[in-house]
Formats: sequence, structure tokens, C-alpha cells
Amino acid sequence: MRIFDNLNSYSSEKESILTIGTFDGVHIGHKKILKRLIEESKKNNFSSLVMTFFPHPRMILNKSDEIKMIDTIDEKIYLLEKTGLDNLIIHPFDDNFSKTTAKEFVAEILVKKLRVKQIIIGYDHKFGKDREASVEDLKKFGTDYMFNVSEIPAQEIDSIKISSTKIRDAILNGEIEKCNKFLDRNFILTGTVVYGDGLGKKINFPTANIEIKEPYKIIPKNGVYLVKTKINSNIYFGMMNIGVRPTVGGRNKSLEIHFFNFKDNIYDKTISIEIINKIRDEEKFSSIDKLKIQLKKDEQFCLKLINK
Repeated sequence: MRIFDNLNSYSSEKESILTIGTFDGVHIGHKKILKRLIEESKKNNFSSLVMTFFPHPRMILNKSDEIKMIDTIDEKIYLLEKTGLDNLIIHPFDDNFSKTTAKEFVAEILVKKLRVKQIIIGYDHKFGKDREASVEDLKKFGTDYMFNVSEIPAQEIDSIKISSTKIRDAILNGEIEKCNKFLDRNFILTGTVVYGDGLGKKINFPTANIEIKEPYKIIPKNGVYLVKTKINSNIYFGMMNIGVRPTVGGRNKSLEIHFFNFKDNIYDKTISIEIINKIRDEEKFSSIDKLKIQLKKDEQFCLKLINK
């Protein structure tokens, strides 16, 4: 998959078939659209192309909207690449771009720049300055500029919206199994291993402290989770605590993972963590000893799940 960080850098020898969207989560609903896009591209010898935007348009147009995304931009790239897509454009969305009229968008971008011959788009898609144009307008432009518009039915688009909402709700509620079912994969957190206060090591449960740099990334509800990650081509399981660590008087939210049978130094390494199950809510224990007892129980429970 070729990746372009703006519309102007895109080029292709082939004419293209395009879909536009945020594709946050790259979940089951999105995969149906992408499968159709790729099948049509092969059938007609087009280049399959997804156009998305970063930051999310709502972050720019509704500055008070603190939308949390299921994927970071790097996670989205990784997930889209796995679908077999030919090309991905991630165009910077800003105030200036938001002022592009519908006609300018079609004539200058879709036709001239992207050489679009077919567009697969949702029934409720709006585009152009102040969202002035609809899918019906796009179809009229298609007649004028000789490209086809394939409209995704309301039922499918509404299903995708519902899925995205349900996924976010499930993550915020710690319902990871439900989240993973909608995603058709495990939810991912990507972060850098940083130094902590070393408390985990002192109680024989050393942890890797994970820093998530993207403030827009959605984080699951506080609790203990079974996770896995790939480090140096090997898969390691562990249990991750998300929360403030109330037993030791913590105040700031942190993410830390105790990996099973792992002793390597991975400070400053960026890792992607797949969250498999929620084990329990975060609790405040009356002593460090009681915390240690519970951590041992958590570990045994996780190992049973892994063995299954």
C-alpha cells in the first residue's frame, strides 16, 4: 500500500476507484466497503484508493468537540494496509481546506488530481464548503465529468455508525470482548515504554509503563486486562493495569503491563498492545500485601485464559 500525506503528493498510472471516510476502527462494517472497493478495482483495472483526513474534521469544525478515536493514525495505516488496499491519502484537514467548494473538490481534486472513475460513498455523504453538496449532487457531477457513483445503502451506513458508537461505548465501559467482536480483531493500544517509579519491581511484579502520546486516542475504563504484544518477533502475554493505583495513593492515570516470563530491557521501545479480556475493575486494597495477593490471583486467572 502506498501512503500519501496530502492530496498533492498523490500520483498513479491507473485511473482510480475511491471511497472517502474516517474509517475509525477499521471494523466489520468498514471492511465490507473496502472489500467491495478492492474487488471493483481488480475487475475494472482501477487503482483502489481511500481518502481520509487528519485531524478529524470534527476536531477543526467543532473545536469544543473532544472526540476520541478508536485508532491513532499509525494504527489506522497498519489496519488498512492489511486489507490489500492500493493507495491511502491522509490529507491534512484545516480551515482553509474546509472552504473548498463542492465544484472545486470534484473538478480539481477528484477528476484532475485523483483521476477518479468510480466513487463508492454513503447515502448521507456531504461535501464541499459548509457541507453544501449531497450524494445526488455528486451523481450530477459524475454525469458531467464521466465518473460513476455507487451509493452505499442507508442500512449499511447506519449499521457502520452504530458499530462505531457501540465500539467506543464498549471501550469506555471496559467491555473489551464486545468491542473486539465489533472490530473483528483485538483492540490495540500503541505506546512507548517509559520509566516509572519502580514499585512493581519491589513487589515482584515488574511492569512496563506505557505512554500514549496521542491525546485523541480512546482509553478503556480503569481496570486490569489480559493483553499480548509482539517484541522482537516473539509473542508475550501479560496483564495491564489502567488507572490511578489507589492502593499506593496514586492520582494520575497510568498504563502499566506485567509481562509473563519476560525480562528484557525495552525502555524507549514503541509497542502495540492487543487487549484480549478484562479481568476486573481497579480496586483500592488496605495494604501492599493484599495487593500482591490479588495480583497473584490475577496472574493465575490470566494464565488459565491463555492456556484455553
